[in-house]
Amino acid sequence: MTKAEIVNEIVNKTGTEKVAVEATVEAIMETIKTSMAKGENIYLRGFGTFLLKKRAAKIGRNITKNTSVKIPAHMIPAFKPAKEFMTEVKSRVKVK
Repeated sequence: MTKAEIVNEIVNKTGTEKVAVEATVEAIMETIKTSMAKGENIYLRGFGTFLLKKRAAKIGRNITKNTSVKIPAHMIPAFKPAKEFMTEVKSRVKVK
């Protein structure tokens, strides 16, 4: 599902104007990005947690040049779904 499809789904369910829904979705995404860039985790009860995970420093390889590259330790964004979220997905989505 794309961002445009999410906006259309919200418009259909709520009857709110599309422009207002687009602005709200953009504001939510921007707030999440800004907060995580500051090092903050975001907790959405019943949905999940947007959190930062630390990746350790390591040595990478550039196989085309046959050289080693040191990759420094860094933080990456991650999402951990809430228990209710996981239960609903597991009960609705069937393995093919």
